[in-house]
Amino acid sequence: MSILYITLSIVGFVVLWAIVAYNGLIRLRFRAKEAWSDIDVQLKRRYDLIPNVVETVKGYAAHEKSIFENVTEARARALGAEQKGDPKEIAKAENVLAGTLKTLFAVSENYPELKANANFLDLQRELADTENKIQSARRFYNTNVMEYNTRTHLFPTSIIANSFKFAKMDFFELQNDKEKEPVAVNF
Repeated sequence: MSILYITLSIVGFVVLWAIVAYNGLIRLRFRAKEAWSDIDVQLKRRYDLIPNVVETVKGYAAHEKSIFENVTEARARALGAEQKGDPKEIAKAENVLAGTLKTLFAVSENYPELKANANFLDLQRELADTENKIQSARRFYNTNVMEYNTRTHLFPTSIIANSFKFAKMDFFELQNDKEKEPVAVNF
């Protein structure tokens, strides 16, 4: 009879551990998804600001048409990538968008009256604030993904992760060192 109790205790402990491990992985996965939604919110905020910046600069630099088209096209590609939800695709599209924004702000340097325009200055501050929030959200997301991925690979939790097919999550990474620089919005 005592062997039966010991066996049942061991089985009960293993089942209890499996439940706790499974629920911990679920919690981490949802925390990472929540962090991704924070990035999504900030990216949408940025996408909403970009047309306002473009229109403001257009009023002063009408002959820079190709730059405006490039920014608008990059914004559309970034929005399309965001709808797919793949962090690698979104990061790639965001890199292109950041590059076109750098070009736009470089062009605006040639127009002193634009740099003094109150609307443009407000948009510049909003965009800078949004870029800071995006960086913060990326760090938060990557921290949660790291914790989740680590937990899915550590023994003995990896047994539960593999049994229930907890897939590795991708980090939100920039492609090269040039793209790691923040968008320059100083005037």
